[in-house]
Amino acid sequence: CEHATLSNSERARFRMLQVRGEPLFFGDWMRVLMLHFEVDAKRLQLDSPFPLDLRDGRAFVTLVAFTLRDLRPRFGGTFTRWLFKPIASHHFLNIRTYVTVNGEPGIHFLAEWLSSQLAVALGPRTFSLPYRFGRIQYRNDWQSGELNGSVICPRTGKRFAYRAALPADADFTPCERNSRDEWLMERYSAFNTARGRHRFFRVWHPPWPQCHTDVQALDLTLLKEAWPWFAEAEFVGANYSPGLHDVWMGRPHRL
Repeated sequence: CEHATLSNSERARFRMLQVRGEPLFFGDWMRVLMLHFEVDAKRLQLDSPFPLDLRDGRAFVTLVAFTLRDLRPRFGGTFTRWLFKPIASHHFLNIRTYVTVNGEPGIHFLAEWLSSQLAVALGPRTFSLPYRFGRIQYRNDWQSGELNGSVICPRTGKRFAYRAALPADADFTPCERNSRDEWLMERYSAFNTARGRHRFFRVWHPPWPQCHTDVQALDLTLLKEAWPWFAEAEFVGANYSPGLHDVWMGRPHRL
């Protein structure tokens, strides 16, 4: 009964600490913009090897634009931190949907664009992450209230771009319990597939400090090329967070 009263974040921390050797990495997830879309569940399921997690019968996809900083192993001190310098900091664009595997809710990455070619080479081999290289520029300057960025595929020239604004009095607080925002944002398990291998890993962090943001422009040609059903996706809202330091990231486990 006590476990049932815990928040998603508290349950995730408890679950991770039950596994010996976890977490494996620490990292800072900074200046995070999440853009949420409702999509056709039947068409989305064709692109997910895992059962979709629906909210009130509706399927969602979220685009997450953020910057990873100072990725470092939990063990090894200064030496392993130095070894990770080449992939310690870079930009991400995650395209994620929501799934349930063996009764555990989580996310599934449809694709992830990164600004680091070395990280792109390592992700599929280790965590079965569907990494792709992109030319990424972000300016998520929340102090000024201006958020903008772009991701361009070097191979096709297709792009994703956004422009958004924050209110001058933005107040960053955790999502309301049992709200749709909490359901979309507070996820702590990732179920992945790449090169025919299924793996999962878990993360932990305190609840996101966040606020709603007004999105003023979107260019989704990169996504519509990859998933034609995205042309009919309905934008339903966005959240922005200044970010979190020392996020726990677990080791990959086979599914």
